[in-house]
Amino acid sequence: MHALVAALGLVQLAAPALARDVHGVALPETVEVAGRTLHLNGAGVRRRFFVDVYVIGLWVERPSTERRAILDADSPRRIEIHLLRDVSAEQMGGAVTTAFRQSAGDAMPSLEERLARFQTLLRPGHAGDTTTLSWIPGRGTVVTGDGHEVGTIEGKDFADVLFSVWIGTRPIDEGLARALLAGGKVE
Repeated sequence: MHALVAALGLVQLAAPALARDVHGVALPETVEVAGRTLHLNGAGVRRRFFVDVYVIGLWVERPSTERRAILDADSPRRIEIHLLRDVSAEQMGGAVTTAFRQSAGDAMPSLEERLARFQTLLRPGHAGDTTTLSWIPGRGTVVTGDGHEVGTIEGKDFADVLFSVWIGTRPIDEGLARALLAGGKVE
């Protein structure tokens, strides 16, 4: 009997954490994208005017605390946005577009058409809805809404600016950027 209890204890210690709870949302420690395993680099809650808007997680192949290391890597990466409240397409699109333009700087003219296409992929969302943005080299940024693919925007340049909205040098929320750049550490 003692051996069985001890064996079960060892199995329990060896079992990896399967998900991280962030504000009541379970984020898996790993996801598969284009046949590659990505690791949860960090996660946090986007607050706007003292209101919790969404939980966001960032998955990468090689966890890092460095913005450039993540953005420069030409390997799959993923952001998941889990809404905590209802958001109109205009609210989501407006916030992302403003931050995208700020992050793009001088590159904006070459990204304008793709940003316009991206905006057409954003839908109104309700609390509990999930939007996923996955950069897949050779394919583009795949946008899914609640598990259904809604479109793809080509170009690593577009993906880098889009991910910079959250982890770039001028992110929409510096505290959230620090949480996403935790390098896989649980805080």
